[in-house]
Amino acid sequence: MSLVPSLTEALFAFGAGGRVVGRTRYCTQPPHEVGRVEKVGGTKKVDLDRLLSLEPDLVVAVREENRREDVEAIVEAGVEIFLGEPATVAGALAMLRELARRVEAPRADVFLGRIEHVLRILESSRPERPRRVFAPIWKNPYMSVGGDTYAGDVIRVCGGENVFAGRGRYPRVTPGEIEETSPEVILLPDEPYPFSAADLPEFYALDVPAARSGRVYPIDGKLLTWYGPRMAPALMQLSAILCR
Repeated sequence: MSLVPSLTEALFAFGAGGRVVGRTRYCTQPPHEVGRVEKVGGTKKVDLDRLLSLEPDLVVAVREENRREDVEAIVEAGVEIFLGEPATVAGALAMLRELARRVEAPRADVFLGRIEHVLRILESSRPERPRRVFAPIWKNPYMSVGGDTYAGDVIRVCGGENVFAGRGRYPRVTPGEIEETSPEVILLPDEPYPFSAADLPEFYALDVPAARSGRVYPIDGKLLTWYGPRMAPALMQLSAILCR
């Protein structure tokens, strides 16, 4: 059973999808295969009675997305749990490799090898001066990707410098503070807050290099936050955006 949308997708891609008996309502990938799997609530509000009734041998969770009390209740019920805590791209890769080992996934090496290949390319071709990047995840108030997060390390790996890396994990920031950091690129992910083209005017109104040079980009939020089979293309796509 998986309580993490990106890892649900990974289990199917790795060839273990046929053994997944439960998921959250946010686990929507791959769309055709995952539809047959029973739902057990959301990532933050798990229906524990429903979960236990499905008699899983292993529950997949991560500290970032799942509540501690739910994880503890699952453990207390005697169910084995796989608990990931990836804060870096390398850490996510290691977690995926361990998950594949635990579930004896037959096709994991193909995807993990692609990720490793892309990482070698990106780490060997990092720009001498990374572009300064602002990536909000919420508005009213603005909240930013901060340091010690997977998304923050994705920015680094792809050739960027997170302008709020030193402000904690997900700091609240003001328009004035954004201008003070002088981001050269602004990424507007469509999750968890659904930023879209409709939000562009307020960011282009900021007195920052990104606005003046036209480097404000609405993006698929999964590029920044999902670890799994889509990591290799996501890293390449973000690298291309940051290096334009």
